[in-house]
Amino acid sequence: MSYVETEHSGGTRFRLFPQLPTLDQQQEPETIWVSSPAGTVMPGPSDHRMYVIDPVGKERAYGYYPGPGGSTFHYRPPWQGPLLPFAHPDDDGHFDHLDTGTYEFEQAHAFGAIRFTMDIWERYFERRLEFHFRDHYDRLEILFLRGLDNAFAGFGSIEIGSYTLKTGELVEFGLSFDILSHEFGHLIIYNEIGLPGKTDVNGEYFGFHESAADMVALISLLHFDSALVGLLEASSGNLYSFNRLNRFGEVSNNGQLRSASNEVTLYQFAGGWVHEHDLSQVLTGALFDIWVDIFHENLLAGGLISSELEDLSDRLEGDPNYQAIVQPLFDAAYAQNPGAFADALIASRDYMGFAMAGIWDHLSIETLDYADVYKTFLEVDHAMTGGQYHRIIRLNMERRGIGVISAGPRLAPPDETSHAFSDRTATPDDQQHRCSRHLPYAIRREIAQHR
Repeated sequence: MSYVETEHSGGTRFRLFPQLPTLDQQQEPETIWVSSPAGTVMPGPSDHRMYVIDPVGKERAYGYYPGPGGSTFHYRPPWQGPLLPFAHPDDDGHFDHLDTGTYEFEQAHAFGAIRFTMDIWERYFERRLEFHFRDHYDRLEILFLRGLDNAFAGFGSIEIGSYTLKTGELVEFGLSFDILSHEFGHLIIYNEIGLPGKTDVNGEYFGFHESAADMVALISLLHFDSALVGLLEASSGNLYSFNRLNRFGEVSNNGQLRSASNEVTLYQFAGGWVHEHDLSQVLTGALFDIWVDIFHENLLAGGLISSELEDLSDRLEGDPNYQAIVQPLFDAAYAQNPGAFADALIASRDYMGFAMAGIWDHLSIETLDYADVYKTFLEVDHAMTGGQYHRIIRLNMERRGIGVISAGPRLAPPDETSHAFSDRTATPDDQQHRCSRHLPYAIRREIAQHR
């Protein structure tokens, strides 16, 4: 059984790793279906929404670079150079026959992960998701830039790199569902809410943008059977335990993973902030706590846990003795009815998916800050449930300082780690600014470094 609502009989099969195999050696790729009908996904893979290529000789990422006479040029898709061989479907039009450890498997994995994420979020938005670059390109280019120590979502493309750990082990980002799903989350926000640099935005927009991409990855992860069942078996439904749901993130130079279960508050940024990933922890933590509380409400409503256990879990949150006291109680409760726990988690997952889509559908880049997200969440919950979860939303948002205070100013210009404000967000219209002083700081600095 699969928990994503795709027409299996007509869709196309892929095998995906829910998490990087280098981070979980016991994992095997899981077979999933994407909505593209079998036989319509061409070699690459490619379909009418996106295509994968593996360039030969591409030495730098898309973006702005210096041109003659102090001008700049926008290096952007499509790549027109040589390519590695495409991944090909089998005779029935599926891609689940490819061997792991090959470029072809990684190419199919990248396509499958991004297409799977699109299917999930089109279900939550209840409509087709468009791309912010649709006036210039009719499809998303997914391409590999091996050696790039990151993955970038930009104008018309998602570029996928790799990273060498200190142990010498090579991490191929094309095998990371989290990274690929996170990058697709950036594309959702670019289109639904807008691009920074086109208008003055509140600084909390940047933290929101990273948080939204993280929520796309988190919610999408639980559409894998192995991830959902594995999460419950590892935690017995105690989602504050250190598990695959609350520990996630992109492998970067410092090798750290972000945690959705955190105690970061907006008060910590009252004097200002530097990195949007740090600022995003406030909103992601609040949303994760809301998710867990709704999951607990579902368990309580189904008679799967006692009101005493729910109250104990709330009261001891953040207490160093939390795990020792609460975990045995969850273990005993989960053992009584694992299937009903799974149903309760799916219900909370889908509530959060539909709620996030509803919130993002109503936000405006001109007014967006964390308080606006809070207010809009209350409105969306009222439309979805009649306000059933207003108390939970208020408690968790205000505990983080959201709706109470605002983050201070950005204390340093964005650097190369910025996903929401860089040459990745640039559009062809920006090229009219031939004098580099009109371009965003990160683009100007990149140009200066290449002169």
